[in-house]
Amino acid sequence: MLETLFTTAAVLLRIFSNPFGNVLQKQLTTKNNHPLLINFLTYLLLSFFCLLLATNVNWQELPQQFWIYSILGGIAGALGNGFLVKALQKGDLSILGPINSYKSVIGIVAAIFLLGEIPNLWGVLGIGLIICGSYFVLDTTEERFSWALLRKKEIQYRVGAMILSAIEAVFIKKIILASSVTLAFVSWCWFGALFSFLLLFIYRLDLIRELKKVNQPHVSKYIYLIICVGTMQLTTNYAFDHMPVGYALSLFQLSTIVSVILGHRLFKEQDIRKKLIGTAIMIAGSVVIILFKDF
Repeated sequence: MLETLFTTAAVLLRIFSNPFGNVLQKQLTTKNNHPLLINFLTYLLLSFFCLLLATNVNWQELPQQFWIYSILGGIAGALGNGFLVKALQKGDLSILGPINSYKSVIGIVAAIFLLGEIPNLWGVLGIGLIICGSYFVLDTTEERFSWALLRKKEIQYRVGAMILSAIEAVFIKKIILASSVTLAFVSWCWFGALFSFLLLFIYRLDLIRELKKVNQPHVSKYIYLIICVGTMQLTTNYAFDHMPVGYALSLFQLSTIVSVILGHRLFKEQDIRKKLIGTAIMIAGSVVIILFKDF
């Protein structure tokens, strides 16, 4: 019973921390902060916090799998988060959030092959409802629910981020199985910082020049951002440790309704009614997964 309460609390925190973090990322990009810089500073600042968590850890005793999956997860995470911030710079929060609903499908497919986690029929039904709900949200775009939608740069970036983060989720579960929830978080921050730093060189970003653009009002947003992202990842790890990855990813899609509301309230994004209908269907899918996951 206690474990169920903790898992529920972790999922709820994950649901709210993720869209609020997306809002902060979008606000920073509109203030001329480069998406790759936001990506790097988020990982870097969290890495400093992880120095406290890493004390008294015998790193030499960790199995080889921990390091292999940490590297793979770091690459996928840094690229995925970079794509996400780039997508938020260009697109509507209330559109990009629901697209993420397809992550659960990718996560389940990856988990079947890499973790041996097979969903039951209720799980498949719930995921199907989540995908159907996303139709209503995407149908509010100019291109509507069509292949033409994929030609938009922000959609391409969001799809890339979704695929990479779904694959990253499986790697994180592997890291947790090889160590612990806390060490998986430390690994996520450190290797994410390393590979997001390498991305700055790959894209030849002038780090000094971009850092000079970060002024005093931006600092508080970065602090709130690392709190949101840190909370999001810690609760994600805890959920992965206590339930199948595919189901957890499906439940996380409840954050879509928060993204839709925030997009409407903060950025004046339109077609709120149809988007809320779509998110309601997605919530129904998540409820099916919660209630019947053991059947």
